[in-house]
Amino acid sequence: MAYCASISSPGGGEALTLPHCSSISRLINFNLSKKTSNHLFFTTVADFRKRRFYVRSEAKPTLKDPVTIEQGDAGIIETSKSDAEAVASRITYHAEFTLSFSPDGFDLPKAYFATAQSIRDSLIINWNATYDMYERMNVKQAYYLSMEFLQGRALLNAIGNLELTGAYGEALSKLGHKLENVVSQEPDAALGNGGLGRLASCFLDSLATLNYPAWGYGLRYKYGLFKQLITKEGQEEVAENWLEMGNPWEIVRNDISYPIKFYGKVVTGSDGKKRWIGGEDIVAVANDIPIPGYKTKTTINLRLWDTKVPPSDFDLSAFNSGDHTKACETQANAEKICYILYPGDDSLEGKTLRLKQQYTLCSASLQDIIACFEKRSGENVMWNEFPEKVAVQMNDTHPTLCIPELMRILMDLKGISWKEAWDITQRTVAYTNHTVLPEALEKWSLELMQKLLPRHVEIIEMIDEELVNGIVAEFGKSDPELLERKLNAMRILENVELPSSIADLFIKPKDISALDTSADEEEDDIVEEKEKVVDLEAAPILIPPKLVRMANLCVVGGHVVNGVAAIHSEIVKQDVFNDFYKLWPEKFQNKTNGVTPRRWIYYCNPALSKIITKWTGGEDWVLNTEKLSELRKFADNEDLQSEWKAAKRSNKIKVVSFLKEKTGYSVSPDAMFDIQVKRIHEYKRQLLNILGIVYRYKKMKETTPIERKDKFTPRVCIFGGKAFATYAQAKRIVKLISDVGATINHDPDIGDLLKVVFVPDYNVSVAELLIPASELSQHISTAGMEASGTSNMKFSMNGCILIGTLDGANVEIREEVGEDNFFLFGAQAHEISGLRKERAEGKFVPDPCFEEVKEYIRSGVFGGYNYDELMRSLEGNEGFGCGDYFLVGKDFPSYIECQEKVDEAYRDQKRWTRMSILNTGGSYKFSSDRTIHEYARDIWNIQPLQHN
Repeated sequence: MAYCASISSPGGGEALTLPHCSSISRLINFNLSKKTSNHLFFTTVADFRKRRFYVRSEAKPTLKDPVTIEQGDAGIIETSKSDAEAVASRITYHAEFTLSFSPDGFDLPKAYFATAQSIRDSLIINWNATYDMYERMNVKQAYYLSMEFLQGRALLNAIGNLELTGAYGEALSKLGHKLENVVSQEPDAALGNGGLGRLASCFLDSLATLNYPAWGYGLRYKYGLFKQLITKEGQEEVAENWLEMGNPWEIVRNDISYPIKFYGKVVTGSDGKKRWIGGEDIVAVANDIPIPGYKTKTTINLRLWDTKVPPSDFDLSAFNSGDHTKACETQANAEKICYILYPGDDSLEGKTLRLKQQYTLCSASLQDIIACFEKRSGENVMWNEFPEKVAVQMNDTHPTLCIPELMRILMDLKGISWKEAWDITQRTVAYTNHTVLPEALEKWSLELMQKLLPRHVEIIEMIDEELVNGIVAEFGKSDPELLERKLNAMRILENVELPSSIADLFIKPKDISALDTSADEEEDDIVEEKEKVVDLEAAPILIPPKLVRMANLCVVGGHVVNGVAAIHSEIVKQDVFNDFYKLWPEKFQNKTNGVTPRRWIYYCNPALSKIITKWTGGEDWVLNTEKLSELRKFADNEDLQSEWKAAKRSNKIKVVSFLKEKTGYSVSPDAMFDIQVKRIHEYKRQLLNILGIVYRYKKMKETTPIERKDKFTPRVCIFGGKAFATYAQAKRIVKLISDVGATINHDPDIGDLLKVVFVPDYNVSVAELLIPASELSQHISTAGMEASGTSNMKFSMNGCILIGTLDGANVEIREEVGEDNFFLFGAQAHEISGLRKERAEGKFVPDPCFEEVKEYIRSGVFGGYNYDELMRSLEGNEGFGCGDYFLVGKDFPSYIECQEKVDEAYRDQKRWTRMSILNTGGSYKFSSDRTIHEYARDIWNIQPLQHN
């Protein structure tokens, strides 16, 4: 959906017509104040009857100022309305004419929708102008494919980026509402879960702000991951309802849809070309969301795919005969692809659905990208120039099917040779690795993929064959053991037979028996062999499954592989993909993650933002975060420290109210706010945190009230995050945290000295409230297991001190903020494998305090739930579900000692405030603007557009 205005020239000349017109609204410039000049809005038809607006016929829209309206004779532009009055008129127009609610009243939900639709009008103008510029200039464009985009609320971000916060606040006040109350009506878009999706959204914000030509592609999940409830039973999951009232930001592009095929078979035509026919056909339909940049007219696009089938696929005959389920079967199969983010994959049906999701994202997006390339190329399409116009970034392994899908389209549909198609694909696609966990480096069943995507398996087999031949050519056949090891590590297909010419190299010759054995001995041997055969038949041989290693396909099929933090990128090179790195060192890069300072300081923490602006001499820091480093020279200034502490306390008071509303627990703003909010996983070690709290509680109970007050710093320990629905151990950890909180929070002996709160349904909006109030944040994953993390960056930016291991981006944050301003504990990454080996050999001796805590939990002090299975995971030497793989017991004594240092530092509020200021001052490196500049320069080779 897009809009236009057709406006007559005062001299009777030709009318200026902007493309894509809506007959209801008219485009005008309200000539707002200098601070918000040249913003473009809509007015009602009634407003147009009162005055005429003229433009010169030769005027042309540009990105910087999409429509320039001349202020000529007879006062053509009326400027009597204030900014707020103009905004209010647009809001009331949408409340009346954009029908989402009944006409009566103007309650908060209706106010939110009308406000969002009014600001969307402005975004659409800039959005269309941005797209028109891309079309006209035919520049190289980056396309970011991700299964997740964890956006958060869009309204405040859009208003702020257009510099209209004041005008909207005043307008809504005139209409009887506060801006913050209207903003709170917006549900978080349920399009992601954790850091992967939040990073993708930060990247889109930076791409738009920095004027890079780029789009995002994802899926439109109807029910999200799930809505988390915390009950006496622990975590419960219900479907997200974020689309229940509609989504004012999205525009359905019914004219943009692409066919997606599953199953079927591959045939070879008389022309020698492969054709994928038959099977199950669905349609992917585009839903677009505008992403505005900060203080720029650049507005890029997030295109989300929804899935359906055409009405002709509805089986009317079956429906009329009473078989309603059969009649709707094709519709249900298509629509369920976009129901849930990460559907459970314990069943074959779940695995199939996940693979369908991934292929839908890849196929629809690539068809769209290719259609755009062909349109911009005109009649003379030069496919060898495709990588000069298109950069495809795969955010983790979920979009890996981009590689065989691009090959399929180029070869089967565009008639390009294998060699040329492979060259184009490798120069187009790049891969970001986000994990070193073996289970997260996706492997798909070859059998499943052959059924669902038969043509793609053929292509993958050909890629694997070329890879095998390349490895043999590189390492030769003189050392079969080396060659076998390389092939086992690097092949795309796992447990799949090698070509016979290569497989023969690894056949070990059997011992040949002496020829002079007697006939009796030969007979005995035959009997013995028969017995062996019988034994073999009795004991079934387990045949390992044939798998497709998606991460290996990403490395082979792309031109760049990047990690997301310095230590992570080294692990990728030296461990995860070491054999590939030795073969192609030029492919591997580091791109340390970042977060957008707009959402994560400027908008979510206005109290701190005002202080930063005051002490750095302006708002330049919002775009140039290097300016934050200027705070360092004022870290000991008493006036700054006083203001800093006041801002932190005001944010804590907001959280006190929020926690009371959401959980019923009352907490004191005078206590330290100690926060760990992230996806629940054993390697992130929420278990270590809660065991530390249990230890603290036990020691409190063992002291007198006077000793307790003197020894322990008051703390509010806040947890948040979702455990995947089928991840039993993670859900046990959530249950333990909530049980510990229920006991401690009702213990009159403890009072405000210690509170434990699990915030249900943690999301971006909750983070925007908690992070500004945080004083200590825990990033305590087992060293070497967290790729980067981005919440650590957000906390540091907001003046929170981190406690953590040398893992992920913690390493670089500690370097930037200073070692004295980061609480470090635990084993280091290079020690982990040795420690696990020591454990497996039975040499590890747990600390007595660790054993004490486990027994305390088992004693039942936190309720009747049986935590034996959770505690057993921390015991034993090795094996499934035991052996303390994530080294909680090993790091526990170091963690407790470090927490004592935290208490000591917090008692000295002058020192603590100084540490807080230095964290913000040292966080400038971790802006996603810096990260995006690096991607654009080193991987995508794209340039910012110069505005007219």
